[in-house]
Amino acid sequence: MKRRTFLKGGAVAGATTLVAAPAIAQGAPEIKWRLTSSFPKSLDTIYGTAQTFAKYVAEATDNKFQIQTFAAGELVPGLQALDAVSVASVEMAQTPLYFYIGKEPALAYATGAPFGMNHRHQESWWYFGGGAELTNEALKPFKTHAILCGNSGTQMGGWFRKEIKTVDDLKGLKFRIAGMGGHVLARLGIVPQQLAGGDVYAALEKGSIDAAEFVGPYDDEKLGFQKVAKYYYFPGWWEGGAMLHMIVNDEKWASLPKQYQAIVNQAASAAGAWMLEKYDSVNPAALKRLIANGAELKAFPQPVLEACYNATQEHLNELAAKSDLFKRTKESHDAYMKELLFYTQIAENFYDNYLLSKMRNKT
Repeated sequence: MKRRTFLKGGAVAGATTLVAAPAIAQGAPEIKWRLTSSFPKSLDTIYGTAQTFAKYVAEATDNKFQIQTFAAGELVPGLQALDAVSVASVEMAQTPLYFYIGKEPALAYATGAPFGMNHRHQESWWYFGGGAELTNEALKPFKTHAILCGNSGTQMGGWFRKEIKTVDDLKGLKFRIAGMGGHVLARLGIVPQQLAGGDVYAALEKGSIDAAEFVGPYDDEKLGFQKVAKYYYFPGWWEGGAMLHMIVNDEKWASLPKQYQAIVNQAASAAGAWMLEKYDSVNPAALKRLIANGAELKAFPQPVLEACYNATQEHLNELAAKSDLFKRTKESHDAYMKELLFYTQIAENFYDNYLLSKMRNKT
């Protein structure tokens, strides 16, 4: 995998574009910020994205703008990152916005709604379909705004101690799941548990929870879930494309020179692309290792998926009936997804399925 660089007077090397980093004006101020992440240091891709972002900002400003990164719990608990930025305890945070749907349900779409778009479609909606504007409208009461910085791709469905054969097998299950997916599954009898990433393994090992989802094979292997749960399910329908953001305090942002603001935006874009490319690089081998070491890979049965889909539509429609912002966000998301899937089925899906048939024949 080609590593990116972000250098003053140079460029951000992207997959298809080069984004020039502006020269720093003489006398530009020296600024130091703190960034709290919702993730532990052991997750070298997600937390590494925050570090990569900070590195790019420093390089592009001759180290005049330095952002110190802190893992979850070092300054702020992982689930309180938005609160810390809102009151300016820290200037910014790296966090999934669906952690905060208890404050504003529309934030679910900023990370990824159940049975929502995949990672590419999500990011397209963010930039070109109104996603950024709607998300930042939702964040306005918290005196913050979001800058897209990463995506983990389509999620796995998590680790379970027992097989899931029917919808009845979900009843009473204590399942670590973040975001709107937990609310949907509660309608089917699951007892959702929202835990920060660094706390999940211990809860699963102690039996405080019966199942857990997190990201995908690479991170799941690092956290050791395969040691305490046997069945590895897919897909993670609650996060078709899980976007991550940098949340910035509005007052602190306004105090930045315009040039530094531009660099932050560019660095976030470059670091976010690095994150997704890294996951594409490491997930396949990690999945093979997990299977070789005893994990049983299973698809959720079709009747279970159908029940989850129907429960999702009921839940989202109920929320839309109660909130104008949620309704507008849902309508924007759904209309954009419909348009993109129209094209995807014709081009990419057909092509990918053809190649998959050839790969299967070769094995």
